[in-house]
Amino acid sequence: MLSVTPIPAFSDNYIWLLRQDTSSDVTVVDPGDAAPVIELLEREGLNLTTILITHHHHDHTGGLAELAKRYAPHVIGPANPDIQALDERLGDGDECRVMGRRFEVMAVPGHTLDHIAFFAAGTPPLLFCGDTLFSGGCGRLFEGAPEQMHDALTRLSALPDDTLVFAAHEYTLANLHFAQAVEPDNPARDRYLSECQQARDLSRPTLPSNIARERQINPFLRVSVEAVRARAATQGAADTPLNTFATLRSWKDRF
Repeated sequence: MLSVTPIPAFSDNYIWLLRQDTSSDVTVVDPGDAAPVIELLEREGLNLTTILITHHHHDHTGGLAELAKRYAPHVIGPANPDIQALDERLGDGDECRVMGRRFEVMAVPGHTLDHIAFFAAGTPPLLFCGDTLFSGGCGRLFEGAPEQMHDALTRLSALPDDTLVFAAHEYTLANLHFAQAVEPDNPARDRYLSECQQARDLSRPTLPSNIARERQINPFLRVSVEAVRARAATQGAADTPLNTFATLRSWKDRF
């Protein structure tokens, strides 16, 4: 059985560690900092065999060079020549096998142009989505256009309900407070906010979420819902899902 464990990094990053049953071989996703990864590997006697990279930002790749030199793992990431130490550069529709699971690569540009996500069908389905989809929110548009991020989120929201969402940041509470401003009357969101606040009060991660929950509480996946469209219209959005999304993203940047 595959287990997924968060390794906290910086102030709010999660580096995800994948481990199959009792094997000492492990994979990490988006190691922005080598130090916490090395500390865990050495403490538990683990062998880093694979690294997955979703995009080029330093808080996702900053530890890559040191880990590659120290452990010589197989490094898989997007087809971006600026990312050093990649052994395999993959794009939309490509596949890779990691820790006994087959992962499909999905191009999800918007936050960055090179951004990819790794999705594994199975029980349960797993999604490593970097900075594209957060619980209750989505990534800023540093390089891509609203159309690209809207399309990417539409693809991700069509994944199976029970897909576990392993986002790369602990942004959930801030995202849910924004979601309250967008859609004040959403009991599912309010219940989830209470659960997440309790988790954070105990220093526990709010992640992973799942796709079914995100469809209920994430305003960026709810741009066709009348209440969300109406609230976006007060911020100047024309009445289409894309315009609603673009307006919400701009509003969140200022929130």
